[in-house]
This record gives sequence, C-alpha cells and structure tokens, in this order.
Amino acid sequence: MNAARLATGLPLIAALGLLGGCADMVVMNPTGDIAMQQRNLILFATGVMLLIIVPVIALTVWFAWKYRRGNPDKVYDPSFDHSTTLELVIWSCPLLIIIALSAVTWTSTHLLDPFRPIERIAPGRPVTPDMKTLDVQVVALDWKWLFIYPEQGIATVNELALPVDVPVRFSITSTSQFNTFYAPTLAGMIYAMPGMDSKLHAVLNKPGESWGYSGNYTGRGYADMRFKLRGMSQADFDAWVAGIKGRGGASLETASYLALEKPSEKSPVMYFANVMPGLFDRAVNMCVDPRKTCMAETMRRDMERAGGHPHNREIGSGTAPGRGSMPHHGEKPVPALEKEPEEKGSGPNVTKPAQPGTPGERKPGDQRNRDMSANDLPPMPGAPRAGLG
Repeated sequence: MNAARLATGLPLIAALGLLGGCADMVVMNPTGDIAMQQRNLILFATGVMLLIIVPVIALTVWFAWKYRRGNPDKVYDPSFDHSTTLELVIWSCPLLIIIALSAVTWTSTHLLDPFRPIERIAPGRPVTPDMKTLDVQVVALDWKWLFIYPEQGIATVNELALPVDVPVRFSITSTSQFNTFYAPTLAGMIYAMPGMDSKLHAVLNKPGESWGYSGNYTGRGYADMRFKLRGMSQADFDAWVAGIKGRGGASLETASYLALEKPSEKSPVMYFANVMPGLFDRAVNMCVDPRKTCMAETMRRDMERAGGHPHNREIGSGTAPGRGSMPHHGEKPVPALEKEPEEKGSGPNVTKPAQPGTPGERKPGDQRNRDMSANDLPPMPGAPRAGLG
C-alpha cells in the first residue's frame, strides 16, 4: 500500500522540485534597466501570441464537445463550402499579430543595440551630460572571467562589482574560444570572440548579488565558468576599489596574465591591485605574449603590401578594398549586365571542336577527334566493348 502511494506521489514530487528550481526566475526579475526592457519585450511577445494560442485551444475543446457523437443537437452540413467571415478572421488575426511583433521587434532591436550607449538609467531618468560612464574591460579565459577597471587601475577574476545608477560600458573579448558574456539581471547575452572587441552598454538599478556565466559551451570547465555580479552604492564601490588597492596584492603584468590565461577549472575570486597599461588592447590583438605579432601590426603590413590603397587609409583597417571601393588603377569597371550589347564584344568559342565536320561517335578513332573529349562508359555486363579505331 505504501509502495503504491509512493509511486503515485513521485510525479507530483518531481513536478514540485522542477517548479522550485524556477522560483528565482532571474530573467523575469532583473535589476538593470536594459534587462527590464528585454523582460518586457518577452512578456509582450508572449501575450500577443497567446491571443491566438488560447482561442485556438479553447475552440478545439469546444468543437470536440459540440460535435461529439452523443450530442443530439449537433448540426451536420455536408454542403458547407465557404465562409467569408471565417476566412477574414483566420487570416486577419495572425496578420495583425505579425505586424505588431514585427514593429516592436524592429524598434527594440535598434533601441537595445548593445553597441548603442544607453539614454536612460531607469524609466523617467535620462542620462545627463554630467553622468560619468564606468569602463569595464572583460576577457573570457579558459575557464574564468577577467574584469579590468582601466580608470581605477585594478582587475578581478570571477567577480564583477558595479555601482548602481551608473552607466557602464563593457569592452568584451576572448582569448581562444567563442564565449558569451551573460548576466541575466543586467543585460542580454553578448558574444566574446578572439581578436574582436564587442561592446555592451548597461546599468544596474538595485544593490544586491547575482550570478553571470558563459552561455556558450567551451569544454570541460564550462559548467563552473561563473562570476559573481555585485551591485552596490557609489560609496561602497569606492570603498571596494580602495580595499583592493590597499591590500597591496599582485600586479597583473605580462607574466601573471600568461599564467592566468592557462586553462583552469573552478578558479577562485582573485584581485589585482595594479594592471599593466594597454593590457586589454594587447589581449584583443592576441599579442600579450611578446613573442607574438599583434594583429594590428599584421594588418598594417598587409596594407603596405597592398600599396596603401586609399580605401584602406580612409577606414583605417588593413583589409583589402571591398566591393564598393575603387580598384587600384583606373576607374570603377562597369558590370557586364549593365553594358550595351555592342559594348560587350565577343570572344573565341573555346567549346567548339577544333575542326569542323568531325566524325563523332561513328568513328571515335579518327585523327580529327583527337582534340575532343571522349566519355567511355563501362559496358553492361556481358556486352562486347567497342574498340577505338
């Protein structure tokens, strides 16, 4: 009897356990304005889609009940063919929902662009010219997070502290693998890519602690690649910075960075009281190791070898001219499809036989067929093979 009751209650216990894991829904309870706007976008999209899903489910149940076999009042109309009203409802409702979702998605994509500086720190609280932006440089290592505060001159590992109501500009890169920088209570998920400098603008509005992690699988230590996100007042943040500097801890120089760059799992929180100037730029250019050539230097040399094309000088990159750029010499060529027939000219027909009147397959061994290709297919089993000549 007890075993039967236990078997009956196991599904309920499992369901309660799953719901308990969702009790702290950080995505739905953000502490930053950017994450709050993203949460509202999710709720809006879900609500609009439910306008179709709920009526469809309800009508499915209602139809099944109304037209059941045992219902004496059901109406069967075998001659039913078309209903203009029904067609309008079926096509207009999804169309209106798609238009609404498209409009909101298009505007939100631009307003919540991670490269775009934020215009407000909270609803009704715009960013004023006297507000100073905090710069934080993020390096995704294997398997830990390095945070560099260039203005404060400190660095931390697996701990990110931010003052509330202060705009933050993140510069994000990675050492060897594609990662994703994701703090659900702060903002959306941003790629951290080797040799790239991604941007994220965000703000925290409430003090407290939460977690951030990588949303991209990167190997054995991925599950423990987490960092603590701490929101604190400006005074507490200043005291936190002063505490790191006052400890007289290690300095983040070339040697210590290269040691930190080596893969490690479950790395503890670390603090660095001093940071080598330009370390993040060297990490982006993948040349913290002095034996390696920086990507910027490699691109500069490539540009010089390309002849210093004006297009490269204008955009300041070492890449070759793009499709819209001018060629190295002369004017931009006109595509063949845009030319008049008389401007295209004609060329030799390289596919025609070298000599007219070749015998072809009737005399495959003829001397005049020597400039032509022959496809000798294997004969069917048991069939005699024709010889050449």
